[in-house]
Amino acid sequence: METIVQNIQTVPLNNYIILSSVLFVIGVLGVMIRRNAIIVFMSIELMLNAVNLLLAAFSAFRGDPAGQIFVFFIMAVAAAEVAVGLAIIVMIFRNTRSIDINFLNRLKG
Repeated sequence: METIVQNIQTVPLNNYIILSSVLFVIGVLGVMIRRNAIIVFMSIELMLNAVNLLLAAFSAFRGDPAGQIFVFFIMAVAAAEVAVGLAIIVMIFRNTRSIDINFLNRLKG
């Protein structure tokens, strides 16, 4: 465990912050710009992984394993979210033959 923490600490913390910020911004742009439900869903997962990366990096730099434990639980919840989200997307596609988000406004009525 000690060698892993030493290897992570050789990369400056600023690089982790910049990488996770770029990933998060790409995810936000994917949610705002794209209209495909699957791509929006993948963008949300990308934002979640950016936060996980930053949480793990801060945890390693502080030497506190609590952040890495939180990352483990977040990944477990994300796996369940993916299963439920994809099931919802498949059911919407079966009913409407489209996964366009704008088309889903017709389901309100």
